[in-house]
Amino acid sequence: MADAMEVDLQEERVFKDPPNIRRLDETVVNRIAAGEVIQRPVSAVKELVENSLDAHSSSVNVVVKDGGLKLIQVTDDGHGIRYEDLPILCERHTTSKLSTFEDLQSIKSMGFRGEALASMTYVGHVTVTTITKGQLHGYRVSYKDGVMEHEPKACAAVKGTQIMVENLFYNMSARRKTLQNSADDYSKIVDLLSRFAIHHTSVSFSCRKHGAARADVHSVGTRSRVDAIRSVYGVSIAQNLMKIEASDNDLSSSVFKMDGLISNFNFVAKKITMVLFINASKPFIYMSIVLPPEHVDVNVHPTKREVSLLNQEVIIEKIQSLVESKLRNSNDTRTFQEQTIEPSSSGQVCSLKDSDINPSPSGSKPPKVPVHKMVRTDSSDPAGRLHAYMQTKSHSHLDGISSLTSVRSSIRQRRNPKETADLTSIQELIDDIDGNSHSSLLDIVRYCTYVGMADDVFALLQHDTHLYLANVVNLSKELMYQQVLRRFAHFNAIELSNPASLKELSMLALKEENLNPECAVNDDLNEKIAEMSAALLKQKREMLEEYFCIHIDIDGNLTRLPVVLDQYTPDMDRVDWENEKTCFQAIAAALGNFYAMHPPMLPNPTGDGLKFYEKKRPSQNTEDIETPSGDNAIMTTEIDNELLSEAETAWAQREWSIQHILFPAIKLFLKPPASMANNGTFVRVASLEKLYKIFERC
Repeated sequence: MADAMEVDLQEERVFKDPPNIRRLDETVVNRIAAGEVIQRPVSAVKELVENSLDAHSSSVNVVVKDGGLKLIQVTDDGHGIRYEDLPILCERHTTSKLSTFEDLQSIKSMGFRGEALASMTYVGHVTVTTITKGQLHGYRVSYKDGVMEHEPKACAAVKGTQIMVENLFYNMSARRKTLQNSADDYSKIVDLLSRFAIHHTSVSFSCRKHGAARADVHSVGTRSRVDAIRSVYGVSIAQNLMKIEASDNDLSSSVFKMDGLISNFNFVAKKITMVLFINASKPFIYMSIVLPPEHVDVNVHPTKREVSLLNQEVIIEKIQSLVESKLRNSNDTRTFQEQTIEPSSSGQVCSLKDSDINPSPSGSKPPKVPVHKMVRTDSSDPAGRLHAYMQTKSHSHLDGISSLTSVRSSIRQRRNPKETADLTSIQELIDDIDGNSHSSLLDIVRYCTYVGMADDVFALLQHDTHLYLANVVNLSKELMYQQVLRRFAHFNAIELSNPASLKELSMLALKEENLNPECAVNDDLNEKIAEMSAALLKQKREMLEEYFCIHIDIDGNLTRLPVVLDQYTPDMDRVDWENEKTCFQAIAAALGNFYAMHPPMLPNPTGDGLKFYEKKRPSQNTEDIETPSGDNAIMTTEIDNELLSEAETAWAQREWSIQHILFPAIKLFLKPPASMANNGTFVRVASLEKLYKIFERC
């Protein structure tokens, strides 16, 4: 009986109708979207202030009540809003900032989505008062759920626009309950306005609580950034700032301009204050980074909390080097506040250097590092400078390294986001890489110092007190393979100037496999194989383009390849197409092999390789040339300078790419597999401890 009931229940589960898929009501959709864009009161203030700045305002005033839940009022003196634009002002995706998707490539305004005002009308009561230049009076209108509640009413108004948002989240009780701490939200708004004030120095900002006579933020338009910082953050910060500037205009590397201010070692605070604008001891840091609009992808986060930059690792590396250098130099001129002390205790006062050289009897000496354990180079120094006999590092330097590491970690997560691996097969392949990573080799590649090329294939690396030979071809092949999987379906493209025929490429590959003249292969058979290969690739071209950015046109020509590693372009297999994981793995491996930094086709023009570029020709002695047998002809050796110059350029470019592109990328991205510990990719050739033992016996 029990078995029969169980069968009935199973049948009921099997034949139960699936739930209906419904189209959500537009109001529900808009309210969900509004909760993402306007997460808390400070989000609304940010959007409104950015709109004021886009309107070329010279004054922005903010009034807040109950942390922004009861009232947010933003008033500016910008160009105002046209009367005819008021009916669609608060509809979703209505904007004056762009008209086509391509406009995002050159966007310079702070807003562009056309979602902020619309979102506010779905979670609050919005009233807009505005007047444009030349009008005798302004207009006031209220909005709800994206539409006007009534026709615009004429009213007295001053130049610009005033937007009031009342009862924010009145229809989202759960959100409103989590935002009851008005003091916390108001402090976030004050911090936001303070950051705007020190970046947009030509604009006056004020922020105060409703009913308060005194503003918590009050800045007057000025040309001096230091004056703006002084008025907002105080004198103690302003008098301890150093100016920093960095720029690059190399199209092959990075294009940016950065100017900023950072506190020196005299400034001490309880927390880090970092103000960063893009296109737009604990330190104080202000940075403004300006890049070409086409190098910034602003369409990454709904609230523009994150943007994506072209060649951002290079930019970070250059800014980091500049800041480190500036801080090291500033420590030489560090000043200290004097304190009057009694003469009896003067014997206890000594300089830092004196205390290091002549420590007090009760004190203990710092542990001395054995000479054979000293590391002369610092892998964290981008220039690889020597730090001879350096035994200690300041805590501030270590804090800087850990801070940079956290920044790079967030950059890596954006460049290689986990959500890109939304296919199970890709995630399994990435998990295989992570699970098979060799911890000791990972430590070597993360903290090694590049020394130089030992020969055509091996590079010299120093890690700790050891010297290693590393196979560049194997490392680059594995790096490219891992990058293909981590950038899966998120590639930029290399456009080929001349499309390459798949059939001709297949014929070249078949000829290369059968270079042995004894292996007589039928040309017709090769051509048939090439046609079949081309047809198969054409059949799979949609998948190849979507996932790997390999574009094949309808004529069977290869027109586009993926960018696997930024700033690197390669010198211009069989696949199981039925099994998804095996297919993607084989394609990634093939791309990794193609993009690997193999030696150039021309021999290395140093050492014995120079003989390849020599060519012999008879001397100009006519008597020798007329000798019938030619045995007595005198041959002279000349260098083919044109070919030699081409080879020198190719080899120099490869070595530059290895040092400046490959190994920095290896440090950031590569997870060396365990097989590299045994296949000759890494060979330890020297150890400082063992060298000292040898010298001691001599």
